[in-house]
Amino acid sequence: MTVANASSVKAPLSVIVPCFNEETMIGECLESVQFADEILVVDSFSTDRTLEIARRHATRVLQHEFWSHGAQNNWTVPQAKHPWVMVVDADERVTPELAEEIRTILRGPTHHGFEVRRRNYFLGREIRHGTWGSDYVLRLYHRDRGRYQERHVHSRVELDGRPGRCRGALIHYTYRSLDDYARKIHRFSRGGALNENERGKRGSAWKIFAHGAGRFLKTYALKMGFLDGAEGLIIAFMEADYAALKYAKLWEIQRKTPASSGPKAGAAPDAA
Repeated sequence: MTVANASSVKAPLSVIVPCFNEETMIGECLESVQFADEILVVDSFSTDRTLEIARRHATRVLQHEFWSHGAQNNWTVPQAKHPWVMVVDADERVTPELAEEIRTILRGPTHHGFEVRRRNYFLGREIRHGTWGSDYVLRLYHRDRGRYQERHVHSRVELDGRPGRCRGALIHYTYRSLDDYARKIHRFSRGGALNENERGKRGSAWKIFAHGAGRFLKTYALKMGFLDGAEGLIIAFMEADYAALKYAKLWEIQRKTPASSGPKAGAAPDAA
């Protein structure tokens, strides 16, 4: 589906930045989105200097309790001043090339939303292969035509129609260290297990093994992650670890409780 718009006037844009305890990252993120007509930060009650830094760069700063990435964004989007929105995480940067491309797109959008490629960095190196080497995310969209899935983790925008695709890229600084990965993997894998449980998937010993081994082979061999050297090998093990843990936790959940019918309000928050 396309959008007819022959106007040369750029549609105004609201950039939304969700965050929690991102004092080391959010300043550069907000500097990279100064081309927007509004910068709206939604903070999940940070305890560091995130709010202080955000208030220097943002048009508005709101605070809202976090349940999931999708739920947080769906709460924030209606608060935005403009109907075209772009969601940028605190560990991401909009390149000047992408900013200029977005300005051009909004002079006459041809779709209701646009995917952006992420250039992923890990331990100081850009990852060009593996599953991280072809990472597209739908972040720029008309808020009346798209809505985030309200999943425990890995929420994506469900768009009315096929999205367009930007040529420019987002810079994405992923895990900042192996300790950072270790702190986050249990939240991610548990959220993934809850997603699978609510879809009616079953956990088993075979699935724990098959998904872990399969993810490693896909990332390291089929997607040529080995070309990224030691970092590519580490990422392949991390991807395998996540897949195996997700199905192990799914198996654990199903041993203890019956399958859930959907996300529950008040459940433990998980990052996207």
